[in-house]
Amino acid sequence: MSELIIIGYDDHDTAQRAYAQVQTLHHDHVVDLTGLAVVSVDDKGKSHVDTPGGQVAGSAASGMLWGVLFGILFFVPVGGMLIGGALGALMGKLGKTGIDASFRDRVQAMLSPGKAAVVIMARKMTEDKFATAMRPYGGEVLQTSLSNEDEKELAEELSGS
Repeated sequence: MSELIIIGYDDHDTAQRAYAQVQTLHHDHVVDLTGLAVVSVDDKGKSHVDTPGGQVAGSAASGMLWGVLFGILFFVPVGGMLIGGALGALMGKLGKTGIDASFRDRVQAMLSPGKAAVVIMARKMTEDKFATAMRPYGGEVLQTSLSNEDEKELAEELSGS
């Protein structure tokens, strides 16, 4: 099972410090990452993705899943882009995993101009150590789980298998 955790911050600097802490926790084996990034929104409302360490692990399919999750959560306008059948089917599958319109809306609401978020996808983590280490940074936490079956099905859908 993978966890998708998004921690929203009021400023980019705090998000960058939290990102560095998550990298340290990964190196200390507190969290096993499959993806890690910082998303910030500038004063004009444009989203920017920063993956300073290039932290995406696993297969090409996992990389595609990470990329699609990013696209859906941060860049796809919900109304006009759901025209294609494949994208619509993928959105339906994501909805079954807990990444539905409500989750996307909550993510987008936390990222108003000037704000930032750390986006974490992890295979496993020691939750108490992770929470203790991240507590000094504060932030608003959104979390959902992807079962191994859901993640595999989504990766297969993305790869065309």
